[in-house]
Amino acid sequence: MAVTLKEVAELAGVSRSAVSRTFTEGASVSAKTRAKVEAAARELGYSPNVLASSLTTGRTKLIGLVADNFLNPLFLEIFDLFTRSLQERGLRPLLVNLSQETEPANSLRMLRQYSVDGVIVASSTLPPSFAQAFRDAGVPVVHSFGRYTTNPRVHIVGIDDIACGRMAAQALIARGYKRVAFMGGPERATSTEGRARGFLDALADRPDIEVSVSYASAYSFDAGRAEMARLLQSGPAEAYFCGDDVLSIGALSAISDRGLRVPQDIGIIGLNDMAMARWESINLTTIRHPIPEIIAASIDLVVSTIEAPDRPPETRLFPCRIIERGTLRAV
Repeated sequence: MAVTLKEVAELAGVSRSAVSRTFTEGASVSAKTRAKVEAAARELGYSPNVLASSLTTGRTKLIGLVADNFLNPLFLEIFDLFTRSLQERGLRPLLVNLSQETEPANSLRMLRQYSVDGVIVASSTLPPSFAQAFRDAGVPVVHSFGRYTTNPRVHIVGIDDIACGRMAAQALIARGYKRVAFMGGPERATSTEGRARGFLDALADRPDIEVSVSYASAYSFDAGRAEMARLLQSGPAEAYFCGDDVLSIGALSAISDRGLRVPQDIGIIGLNDMAMARWESINLTTIRHPIPEIIAASIDLVVSTIEAPDRPPETRLFPCRIIERGTLRAV
């Protein structure tokens, strides 16, 4: 049977309330009492009941982590960093899988049932209104990888997708490509919209360059492969900005199946710099998405908003940069 608070108190020679205060964050307890209680707890193998503690503090230390694309291997990297970073701060993640869902009502209902202290919406495809629904319900929320805006209604941490689109276009211009294309994820995804807009804006004053746009059905390997296979049937571009690394890897597979070479026949640049992009067999030229920095800032913001619920929403953007590998020809 589990060791009880009463047993710890008896061994330490203190009251049960002293044991409770020792394991309650912010509670007042003398250094001498704390030392005796912690020594007794170690000897007995006692661990405080966090659910019982939440009844006293009003805090569960649960942070809802909402995501909507488990088909993208990048999310495994994101989930790993988020969960480890939260646990290092004494917080516990509660994962919500929203694949194929865009309405916040169900996740809001579930997270309220678990009395989460805050929510992090980790998605580059969900609309701004999704995270706003949590704020409107009085739940501290941060939208990680959300769409940039100068007047946010919730905390947003991410990148400037429009700037990334421009960056990709400039990389293709610098290499002398004359027929270029954007192959994005779902057309209505906020990240797709921004990256396409930046790409097209950067090429708007280049009549010497032929530009086309297409969209995959999802941010997934299979969707990227299928869309590139379709494009190859009707005369491909010389180079593609694929709006995500996993789309790029799917595109590389389709290009290889047609007996074409990268970058000799077709150039590819992605976005994210996921772990697979560095594999020797892939060697993808891409735009680095500063994921560790975004996750750290997201956790800082959700924690500070839990402590100060009236904190005004802010946007934090992190710069991206091109990672040169082997899927574009040399400048």
